[in-house]
Amino acid sequence: MRYLGNKTRLLGFIDDVIKKYDISGETFADLFSGTSSVGDHFKDRFTIIANDYMGYAGVIAKARLLNTGVPLFEKFTQHYGMSTFDWLNARTYEPSPEFFIYNNYTPVGGRMFFTEDNAKKIDGMRIDIESLYQNSMLSEAEYAFLIASLLEAALKVSNTSGTYQAFFKFWETRSSKVISLEPLELFEKELHGENIIYNEDTNELVRRISGDIAYIDPPYTTTQYTNSYHILETITRYDTPAIFGRTGRRSNRSLSGYSNKKKVSEEFEDLFRQLDFRHVLISYSNQSLISLEELCDLAKRFAVGGRVHVESCEYREYSTNNPSYKGRQEGLKEAIIYFEKDRSINKSPLNYSGSKDGLLPMIIKQLPKHVGTFVDAMGGAFNVGANVVAMDKTWYLEYNNYVYEIIRMLLENDPADTVEQIEDIVSRFGLVKKDRDAYLALRSHYNEKDKSAINLFVLQIYAFQNMIRYNAGQKMNTPVGNNEYCDGIRDRILNFAVRAPEYELVHGAYDAIHFSEFPADTLFYFDPPYFITRAEYNDGKRGLEGWSANEEARLLAYIHELDQAGYRFMLSNVVSHKGRVHHMLLDWVREHGYALIDIGKTGIKYPRREVVIKNF
Repeated sequence: MRYLGNKTRLLGFIDDVIKKYDISGETFADLFSGTSSVGDHFKDRFTIIANDYMGYAGVIAKARLLNTGVPLFEKFTQHYGMSTFDWLNARTYEPSPEFFIYNNYTPVGGRMFFTEDNAKKIDGMRIDIESLYQNSMLSEAEYAFLIASLLEAALKVSNTSGTYQAFFKFWETRSSKVISLEPLELFEKELHGENIIYNEDTNELVRRISGDIAYIDPPYTTTQYTNSYHILETITRYDTPAIFGRTGRRSNRSLSGYSNKKKVSEEFEDLFRQLDFRHVLISYSNQSLISLEELCDLAKRFAVGGRVHVESCEYREYSTNNPSYKGRQEGLKEAIIYFEKDRSINKSPLNYSGSKDGLLPMIIKQLPKHVGTFVDAMGGAFNVGANVVAMDKTWYLEYNNYVYEIIRMLLENDPADTVEQIEDIVSRFGLVKKDRDAYLALRSHYNEKDKSAINLFVLQIYAFQNMIRYNAGQKMNTPVGNNEYCDGIRDRILNFAVRAPEYELVHGAYDAIHFSEFPADTLFYFDPPYFITRAEYNDGKRGLEGWSANEEARLLAYIHELDQAGYRFMLSNVVSHKGRVHHMLLDWVREHGYALIDIGKTGIKYPRREVVIKNF
């Protein structure tokens, strides 16, 4: 099939890369499937997840990935006593007002994409295929196979250089041939599993799917596939669209951000951030709108250990009339970028009430495509801010000085030294699980002699529900709990780090800094004490300032002010708990038209409805 970016010639190269890096798994996602040559090649080794936002690509994917070979069309053959292809090729069609291709893409419609005779056949066959399917003469896989075969037949008689961005003003030899419907070429292979085909925006889809291997082959240049193959889209959908211009493009169409020089970087950033696949393979062309160096730098931010591998090969350029290709002397060079995606949650060593480590995957799915600076404005244990991959910088704000000092210690002190100090304290005070006397001895030492962050951190490990609670005299008074220092906590201390290249810690409330001083691409994240849950840490009776309706209203007013200034925000909150509804919050969301996304119910005994609210 004549198609921009077709990877048929690169299948062996992809095989070699998979073998070299010992890449294995059950599922293989071809996320920009095009003609599905890659998925077709691997369908006997993996369960294929294919996706492309173009409708015709979805049909081709079904044709190749739902069939082990050319379908037998048993029901049709039994009824008509002949081959489906012979039957369609033998049919005679007369033009009619509903023949969309004939009336719009031939000289009848002022365009020369097809001869009138070939266009009649395309329209007639497409309508016949639809009728056979609606009359249950074709299965879904057979239906897709016939439409895909029709698309290939149309390409062979199109009066173009290969795409539908323009037509010749004369009848090229190929276009004068009589169209003939032949079976689509595909690999005859048994299917490894039940393949799944999507027809969506890839960046949205990856927020909902997961697997072992993701293969990424996005558009390379400013050439928009929705413009290059608009006629194939119309033959597939046959939806009589509104069209415009000299070439009759579809008026209602989506343009890819990967073909936009201003958007391509953030499209890749978003894709890498949201991928939930262990192995990531990217086909890259040196004619891409994004440089290889920039793409690899982006990939390193999301790769295990920052390790990214590049394998290259030579490949013949496919010609097009798009001016973005002209003036380039070098031949098309293809490479495959490979990295293992870091899907781990870098959980904070501080077990703190309200921490979002369990909800992090859902919160990350709600992030915008680009995060330049991330402000964790009510940071707590710093689970969210430390795990969000901001491109430039992450800020941590925390008004509770005790919590702030623990996070500062964990991030700014040498982790090995911190572990050594903790283990020395545990040994010196003889701390073990549920040992009240040893715990109280450390608590007394902390309150009376050494109110250091390291002592408080060890105390909260052994404290009831890991709670940091004070009396009016600012003395830690949480009773002993059922926890102890262990290898898990030790590993969390050693591995705790901020994923952004830079970070800054600020002791103060969310308004200790003014948002106007931050870059335009900043995202502000708020995780306040949940007003309707009446948690002990925000009741104002534990030696710290509480969180009441006044504080909630002041925060919501601040966030709206931030929104009016043009900044993006996300707010975690709870809208219902134990029969109480957060009416103030829901009314605020409705009044300002913010998006409210359910991210699940938390709590076993008293479930609460957790939400994220955002303005983008």
